[in-house]
Amino acid sequence: MTFCLENLAIHKHSGDTLFSDINLTIDAGEIVSLMGPSGCGKSTLLSLIAGHLSDEFEYSGTLSLNQRDLAPLAPHQRQVGILFQDDMLFPHLNIWQNLAFALPNDIKGAERKVQAINALDKIALSELADSYPEQISGGQRARVSLIRMLLAKPQMALLDEPFSKLDKELRVQFRDWVISQLQQANIPALMVTHDIDDVPPGSRVLHWPWEQCHVR
Repeated sequence: MTFCLENLAIHKHSGDTLFSDINLTIDAGEIVSLMGPSGCGKSTLLSLIAGHLSDEFEYSGTLSLNQRDLAPLAPHQRQVGILFQDDMLFPHLNIWQNLAFALPNDIKGAERKVQAINALDKIALSELADSYPEQISGGQRARVSLIRMLLAKPQMALLDEPFSKLDKELRVQFRDWVISQLQQANIPALMVTHDIDDVPPGSRVLHWPWEQCHVR
């Protein structure tokens, strides 16, 4: 699985340029990080890839995932998973129901609960299956959020500062766990961060003003 940006440019309709002629390829199992000041376009690029670009922007160039052009595809057809700063769990669903919600539609009936519980078993959180999001810790919600994203079988992952709201000790543990989970999933990943410590050792970093990648 490979994600490619070719000659990508993102502009505001007012004329301001966020990205200009970016070329980037991310291979399966690779995590590339974007670093830059607030307002420089990092999250806007993630929104474009996910299919949610705001009407105030326009873009040129091509985006492809596994040699498939993403431009004509609706967000739900792109098979792109997103992990945000906030956990985004549904408060009215318990934990296993939150996970089951993400499963592909071809998994039916009781099998959805079985697979959700199995996913919790793998991260040693099966005892939380019937709990609701407000009843579990922030670290537990963060882990459930990542597993929910991966249960949807995405072909690419986008991470928008997923560690920024965690305390320092938990941040280190969760960051290492997320990296290992993404590498096991063997999908390309693009991460926005302000903290160089979040960047996996030996991986590439694209720094604003987006001229070239550097290896950490």
